[in-house]
Parts: sequence; structure tokens; C-alpha cells
Amino acid sequence: MADLFDQIGEAAEPSGPRPLADRLRPRKLAEVIGQEKVLSPEGPLGAMLSAGSLSSLILWGPPGVGKTTIARLLADETDLTFVQISAIFTGVPELRKVFEAARLRHRNGQGTLLFVDEIHRFNKAQQDGFLPHMEDGTILLVGATTENPSFELNAALLSRSQVIVLERLSLVDLERLAQRAERELGQALPLKGPAREALLEMADGDGRALLNLIEQVAAWKVTAPLETDALAQRLMRRAANYDKSGDGHYNLISALHKSVRGSDPDAALYWFSRMLEGGEDPRFLGRRLVRMAVEDIGLADPQAQTVCLHAWETFERLGSPEGELALAQAVIYLALAPKSNAGYVAYKGARATARQTGSEPPPKHILNAPTRLMKEQGYGAGYAYDHDAEDGFSGQNYFPETMKRPVFYHPPERGFERELKKRVEYFARLREQRQGRAES
Repeated sequence: MADLFDQIGEAAEPSGPRPLADRLRPRKLAEVIGQEKVLSPEGPLGAMLSAGSLSSLILWGPPGVGKTTIARLLADETDLTFVQISAIFTGVPELRKVFEAARLRHRNGQGTLLFVDEIHRFNKAQQDGFLPHMEDGTILLVGATTENPSFELNAALLSRSQVIVLERLSLVDLERLAQRAERELGQALPLKGPAREALLEMADGDGRALLNLIEQVAAWKVTAPLETDALAQRLMRRAANYDKSGDGHYNLISALHKSVRGSDPDAALYWFSRMLEGGEDPRFLGRRLVRMAVEDIGLADPQAQTVCLHAWETFERLGSPEGELALAQAVIYLALAPKSNAGYVAYKGARATARQTGSEPPPKHILNAPTRLMKEQGYGAGYAYDHDAEDGFSGQNYFPETMKRPVFYHPPERGFERELKKRVEYFARLREQRQGRAES
């Protein structure tokens, strides 16, 4: 039975010159640029190949870092038949044909490396369909994804696979790739040094994108090497890889939040700008800035929350791009504000204690007694009106009578909470004095 995808592979190749990216595709793993951490003898893939025990894999990384190439070369290294499908274009009927063809090969002593591009596009039920064929050795699965496998792939599939993280190409890696392209083309790129660096940056860590850009540049008819401005006029900068609803979104907001928490305004502005350049909704950033003010600054600078709310309101009134400056200034203010999570910790502690104590009633002396029955039951008896007490503070107990008094709020010696700490200690001393008098 012929494999549907083998038939596709045997179709006549299109006429005309092959794209540069295809011509430079590595023919062995040693030629792959930028993934030495996983392919070296000490790396996870290198160690597997050395031991002759290649297992099913999930290759996780951004576009253009060699996922497809590595999968194809792994098949060559292990003498497996390479079959490639895409989760975007493959349905259940096609999958059945692929599994049946692999089963026939398996019976004849030939293994199959099934490469599934965009594997995260398969739903959970479809992912389960791979499991029996992986377990009986019909296929060795190599899935490729740009999304976090922890969120996109089911636990059963992950437990039978090893996740290999591939990194975006560095500028050094991209320069090596550019030099390889120049040797293939038989000519140097007509770019001056800064323009060449700008070209590498335009690729944004994507090797395939760089080769496509190089192919365009090499086709230009120029009489002298181009400067950066001339290059920018001829080429559009590649959009940053940023999925507003996926892993990149959460990674960058985490980077922004932790930069603010770490009191680094420059790093905070950088990640804030990265998100805006990626097309993030500034309203989302406004909400998160308020969250940072409440969680990480709190009462150390009560003004921080007001600054964020005003910045958010300013954006709503001015719109983009003018209103984004107000949000950027809020980022700077938060990063430089004194930090405290004492209020956040106190709140979490109070919630935890409230869950533990359940339905404990308030002490009767602080309950209102609007009826005679309630007065007879002792409601409101012995309540001391704080405004009539010395220093305006009675020092009464406001916790349930069966509960030992806890302390949730521990203000640090930072910012405005330095003043609040004095107040906490002042009232604690008065409370001890009042209770001592009551007991004597």
C-alpha cells in the first residue's frame, strides 16, 4: 500500500531555481547552526544518538531555528523512513493512511519517523490517536511546535516523549549563516558593516527569514555597498515573533512584571515596548500595571496605584500612540517606587485563616443589639466606644473569642510603610496597656 505522503514526495519538482533556504538545508546534523546545546555529544539529542536509543521527541522553539531540518536528519542518522505531515492540513482519514503505511513498513522491518509540524494544532483526542502507534513501535514521533508543550499537548503524549528546546539564532549564528549563503551565491552581500548588522537584526533570530532577506538583497543591482538607511528603505523590518494569546504573551508580561519588581526602569521600559511593538493591547498593559502597583508596591507608596489608574485613564482619553506615553511613565514610576508585598502577604494570610476558622462568630460585645432578645443574649454588652476612650483607642478584642489573636500585616522599613510600621507598633503597645489594665 503506497503512502499518501510518499506519493506527494515523488511528484515532479517545480521548475526554476530552488530557494536559497532549500539549497542551504544541512545534509548532516553537524552542519546545523545554532543548536549546539542539544546536538553536541553532551546534549540530549547527541547523547541519544551516541547511545543508539532515539525516543519520540517534541521540538519546541520559535520559527526558523531548524525543527524540520533536525527531524529529517534524525531520520537519516537512524535509517528511518521520513514522513512529514502538518497538523493544519491533516485530518483523521489522512492520519489513518499514514499509520497504515507505517504499520506495513514496520512488518517489513523498516521503521518510520513521523514528523508532525504544528503538532499543537491537533486537539486532545487526535493527540491520543498517536499513542498506540508510539507504544508498539509503529512510529517514532517527532512533533514540532512554537507553543509551550505544557499547555498545548496532553499529559499522555508528553509522558511518552522528550521535549527538546531549540533556541532562536543569535547574531553570531546568523552571521555564520550569512557567510554560508554568500559562499553558495558566489558573491558578498552589497552592504556596509552597520547595514549588514541591521539585516541580521531584521531576521529576529529566524534563520529562514534571514536567507529570504539575503536572497532579496543579492538580487539588487547596486554599484556600491548600501548604508543602513538605504537598506531600510528597500526592506521592511520583519515583525517580531509575538503571539498575543500564546506563550510569548505570558513570557513578556512576566519579564515586564519582574523588571518592575526588581526596580529596573530600563528593563521594564524595554519589555513594555516589546509588547507594544508586538501589537499588544495597551489596555491590557494598563490593567497589569495597576496589578503591579497593588501587589508589589502596595502601601509602601499608596500613590503608585493612583498614578497607574490615571495613566490608564489618560490612554483611554488620548488613545494610541499619544496615550502610550502615560503608560510608559507609569512603568518608570512603578520601577522606581519603594517595594512591598506586605499588604499582599497579609491579605493571603487573612484569607487562609478565614478558611480555617470557618463560621466562628464575632465576639458579642461588638455586635449590634436592635432587639430585646439580642440584648438579653449579651449582644453589645461591654462594648467600649473608641472615641470616648483615652487616645481614641479602647484596645478591645475584635476577633472571635475562641481564636488567638493573629498578626497578618508586617510592614517593612520602606517608603510610606515606614510610617505605617510606627502606627502598628504604637497601637500594639496601647493594646497591651489596655489589656493589662483590664486584667488587673
